[in-house]
Amino acid sequence: MEVTSIGVVGAGLTGRGIAQAAATKGYDVFLYDIDADAVDGALFQIGRRLASEARKARISQDESERVIRRIRACTDLDMLRDVHLIIEAVPEKMETKQAVFRELSQICSPRTIFATNTSGLSITELASATDRPESFIGMHFFHPVPVMKLVELIPGSETNQETLDAAKAVCERMGKQCIEVKEAPLFVVNRILVPMLNEAIFVLQEGLATAEDIDTGMRLGANHPIGPLALADMVGLDTLLETASTLHRETGDTKYRPPQLLRQMVRAGKLGRKSGVGFYDYRDGV
Repeated sequence: MEVTSIGVVGAGLTGRGIAQAAATKGYDVFLYDIDADAVDGALFQIGRRLASEARKARISQDESERVIRRIRACTDLDMLRDVHLIIEAVPEKMETKQAVFRELSQICSPRTIFATNTSGLSITELASATDRPESFIGMHFFHPVPVMKLVELIPGSETNQETLDAAKAVCERMGKQCIEVKEAPLFVVNRILVPMLNEAIFVLQEGLATAEDIDTGMRLGANHPIGPLALADMVGLDTLLETASTLHRETGDTKYRPPQLLRQMVRAGKLGRKSGVGFYDYRDGV
C-alpha cells in the first residue's frame, strides 16, 4: 500500500514536528487535537519555523506556503476516516493512547495503518486496543522532529511485513534513517539515554555541581552536542519522568528509578522549555 495521506493525532511539540516533516515531503497531512487552540497554535509554530527556513534560504517562500497548505487542521477524528496512515502523538500514558486507538478503530477505513510515537510503551499492548493489531506499529521520532534523522520502528507481536514496509517507506520519504527494534522497555535509544539523564539529575540533586557545570562537563568531556540537563528540558521533564517510570516499572531494576528532584520539578510545573522553566529559565526567549 502506498501512503499519500497521514493523520497526526496530537498537536503538541512532537505532533506538529511530525506534521511539518511529512508535509515538507509532499504528504497530505491531517493534524488533529481535541483542543482547537492546540491545533491553531501548532500551525502558527509550524508557519514560524518555515518562515525562518525561508529567510535563511533553506527553502523558497513558495515552498514554505505549499507546506502549510498541505496541513489541514482537524478537531473531529472523523476527518481522519480515510487517511492511509495515522501517527498518534498524545501524552505518554497507556490508557490515554489506547482510548484514542479504540475510537479510531471505530472510525477509520480497514486499510488505515495505525502507528504510535510512544517512546517506550508496549506496542503489543497498545495494538490490543484496536481492531487491526497486524496493521499497528511503533514509529518513534526524536526531537526536534524536522531536524532529527532517526526513527525507531518497533513491530508488535502481530505486526505484519506489509505494515513494516509501509512505515519504512514513509520514513525514508521523510528523509529519516530507520532502525528496526524488537519490542522491549524503552526500545534502544531511550534505554541508553534515560539512565544518563537520570544520573545527571542525581548529580545535581546531590549538589556535586551546578546544572551549568554538569552540562559543560558532558559537552566538553564527552563531546556531546548538548548537555544532559538541557536535553532533559528539551524533551520535557514530565515526559522524561513518565518514560523513566515506565522503564523502572517494566524492568523492576532500581538503577532506573527516577530522581526525587525530577518528581518535585514536575509537580511544581517546571517541565522544561515547554513551560518556560526547567533546569534552566527560558522565559526570556533563550
